Amino acid sequence: MKNPINVVAAVGLALGAVFGMAGSVVASAQLRNGFWEIDSLGLVVATALLALKYNRKGSDFVAAGFLVFAIGESVMLSGLAAGLEGSVPAFGAGIGLWAMALLLISVPREFPVWVRLLGVVSSILFVTTATRIFQGEHLLPISRPLPSYAYPFLVLTFVGWIWSFLREA
Repeated sequence: MKNPINVVAAVGLALGAVFGMAGSVVASAQLRNGFWEIDSLGLVVATALLALKYNRKGSDFVAAGFLVFAIGESVMLSGLAAGLEGSVPAFGAGIGLWAMALLLISVPREFPVWVRLLGVVSSILFVTTATRIFQGEHLLPISRPLPSYAYPFLVLTFVGWIWSFLREA
C-alpha cells in the first residue's frame, strides 16, 4: 500500500494545480475566489504533510521548504476575501515566500534534476514578481506576463513532486 501521506499530499498538490490555474483564467470574481480557496487549502495541507515527511527523512532543507511554502500559501489565502486589488500585498508576500520555499526544496538533491530545475525557474519568476510588487508596481495575481507565466512552471514542479513520491515503493 502506498504511504497515505504521499497520497493525501498528491491529492492536495493536484487540487492546488488544477484549481489554481482555473482560478487564474475565470472572469467571475466569486468563482475565482472559490477556486483559489480550494487551491490554497489543498496546498497548505499537502505541503504541511510533506514538511513532516521530509523532516522524518532527515531532509531538513526540503522539510523547511515545504513548511515555508505552507506559510506563504496561508498568507495568500488570507488576502482572498479582499478581491484582486486588495489581495496584492498578501499575494506579494506569499509569492516571496513561495520563491524561497522552492529554492529550499530544489537545491538539495532530493528530487530529480528536471523537477529541481522547474522549481528554480519558478522561484526566479516569483521572486522577480514579488520584488516588483514590493517596489510599488501594481501587479495583480492574474497580471501578464508575470506572474501568469510563472504558474505553469509551478504546476509542472507540483507534477514532478507528485511523480517522485508516488513512485516510491
